[in-house]
Amino acid sequence: MDHPLHLYNTLSRKKETFVPIAAPHVGLYVCGPTVYGDPHLGHARPYITFDVLVRYLEHLGYKVRYVRNITDVGHLENDADAGDDKIAKKARLEQIEPMEVVQRYTVSFHEAMELLNNRPPSIEPRASGHIIEQLAMIEQLIANGFAYAVNGSVYFDVTAYAKDHDYGKLSGRVVEDLIAGAGNERRSLEGQDEKRNPADFALWKNAQPEHIMRWPSPWGDGFPGWHIECSAMSKKYLGETFDIHGGGMDLLFPHHESEIAQSQGSCGHHPVNYWVHNNMITINGQKMGKSLGNFITLSEMFSGNHPKLTQAFSPMTVRFFILQAQYRSTLDFGNEALQGVEKGLKRFLEGIKTLEKLKANADSSSFEVDGLIASYYEALNDDLNTPILIAQLYETVRLANLIAAGQADIDAASLEKLQKAASLMVYDILGLRDEQAAGGNQLDGVMALLLELRQKAKTNKDFATSDLIRDQLTALGIQVKDGKEGASWTVL
Repeated sequence: MDHPLHLYNTLSRKKETFVPIAAPHVGLYVCGPTVYGDPHLGHARPYITFDVLVRYLEHLGYKVRYVRNITDVGHLENDADAGDDKIAKKARLEQIEPMEVVQRYTVSFHEAMELLNNRPPSIEPRASGHIIEQLAMIEQLIANGFAYAVNGSVYFDVTAYAKDHDYGKLSGRVVEDLIAGAGNERRSLEGQDEKRNPADFALWKNAQPEHIMRWPSPWGDGFPGWHIECSAMSKKYLGETFDIHGGGMDLLFPHHESEIAQSQGSCGHHPVNYWVHNNMITINGQKMGKSLGNFITLSEMFSGNHPKLTQAFSPMTVRFFILQAQYRSTLDFGNEALQGVEKGLKRFLEGIKTLEKLKANADSSSFEVDGLIASYYEALNDDLNTPILIAQLYETVRLANLIAAGQADIDAASLEKLQKAASLMVYDILGLRDEQAAGGNQLDGVMALLLELRQKAKTNKDFATSDLIRDQLTALGIQVKDGKEGASWTVL
């Protein structure tokens, strides 16, 4: 391919040509959800982004091992290693087992991902199932002089690591500033006094008697820190160095920065070649998230049952909304924006259907098909620029409508090429599907019958009956269009 895939690497702060370590194999790790509540709109963005990346990499011929974890322990309420475990707290409130909480919301997450047409990952490891690997990495960090045990807990020694390594190279943070900032905060946080330095972070936490989730370790019963989980699981399934690590920008610090330090501190080298981060979905300019209480769950989006929503929005409307923006730009939620996307998606898919039904009408094409198809790939190769791809597909729809109206010419070979390429991009790469068609087999049958009856009425010059069928369908929200290939219909 003339223009190889370029991805923006957060580590180098520039777009780089993607060259895998061991082509055709590609290793991708994406931080999964902490399953203590239903997935929300903010969760949809990273998983749609990396779903598109996986789909495109596979189309390019790569064999992708996509690892996306489930965090089911160790994610505390405060990044400074204080407060309750989010899952344990939810379990206490509901008076159920923590793993009941995990199971309920893991199922909820999977259901939402399926509705959004996200393919499942190759491997979906749970943090609680990889305690052995985490303990081994912690012991290696202690042996290498980058961690220390105190009172049954183990902390990563940021100061020791920073002597020969750049802690902060991913996020752009300065160690001295981190220490000063953490020092100001530590007075208000319980359990910070046992750290050598306030910027140090927990690898293993001693479990107090009331703590429900606990495992034996060389330092006593406890549970893992949030950051060590991803380092251990990515190493187990992708190796000490792998191709791409993805996630939201909100994970850049401290989570991903700490992952680098742990992996490099234990293995001796940087773990990832390309760090890829999607930007946030905002509401009125503020990040959407459970911690801020301004989130809309995906089930609420699909049902319309939320005070900020004026109506329900289908999973494909949500997917198309997210793909309207390049993944590194912010995307602000709004009912009007989603309503516009909903209408746009209907027109878009109608246009793709028109293209699929076209027949060649000339010996040569009156426009450059190869150039148009090349523009699809140029958009994707430029850091997954889905809005540009969608714009080029809209141009394809415009040309399809001109051909259908007899205002543009296309030969059989060019038409087949364009139909295959557009279908590939819409359904296989962008992952869109026609929800109307997916659940509309019975409606298709009824409409075929009605249009046949209408055509017979027109043939018999019974225009009153023909118009009546059309008008009654319009009143029911179904538009009938007459064309050279016969009548077509769409739900308004």
